[in-house]
Amino acid sequence: MATPLSPPVRNRPRPLARTVVLALAASCAFGTGAALLVATPAHASAPAVPAPATLPPDLRKGDSGADVTELQERLNELGYWTNGVDGEFGYYTEQAVVALQKAAGIARDGIVGPDTEGALARGVRPSATTDSGDLLEIDLDDQLLLVVSDGEVERVINTSTGSGRPYERWDGTEVIATTPTGTYSVFREVDAWDPGPYGALYRPKYFNGGIAVHGYPSVPAHPASHGCARVSMAAMDWLWESGRMEVYTTVVVY
Repeated sequence: MATPLSPPVRNRPRPLARTVVLALAASCAFGTGAALLVATPAHASAPAVPAPATLPPDLRKGDSGADVTELQERLNELGYWTNGVDGEFGYYTEQAVVALQKAAGIARDGIVGPDTEGALARGVRPSATTDSGDLLEIDLDDQLLLVVSDGEVERVINTSTGSGRPYERWDGTEVIATTPTGTYSVFREVDAWDPGPYGALYRPKYFNGGIAVHGYPSVPAHPASHGCARVSMAAMDWLWESGRMEVYTTVVVY
């Protein structure tokens, strides 16, 4: 599913949770996991956060300066993961803008035009479907990964899940690329490039058979994977370093 930037270096084994082998149409690599229960329906927007001063129109990748700093600070304030504030509108700021646009239901072009400015001013951010515990939610409709603590969304990360298109599995059968809904638990992680039948996965966290949250060099604004939830390489590093997706962490997909 992923194209490696560098060869795998090592696997670090982790304890396995209780597993059930699932006949998944869109596994990304080999692994074993178990569905626990069905997730709740899609969410509504959380209460608005007061907006800062108006930004100039059409900020985009390649821009820099005080306006970009203000944009990054606003995105961080609303919970969108930007990989830091540096005044440079790079790939990760663009990813955060796309995540905001997804939550707002507007064009997902990564450009801060009038509609995106309006979403920033209104304080658009997704709400959790759960109300207790530290866990991750994956919203398939909006293509967002939410880091949640006791019902509060702490971070919003752009993701790309199962494309819904047919593809040929490693065993020669044709299946549809799907990310199944349900509530799962992280049961295995690999702190390296993990080889798989569709390419190596960057620092994957497996939660459902061969389906994982993992890093990928490019995360589009639409579903594009074999079934895994892709996030940017730096966002995957953050999930490891923050400790927000350890083994046994709950992952709710809806």
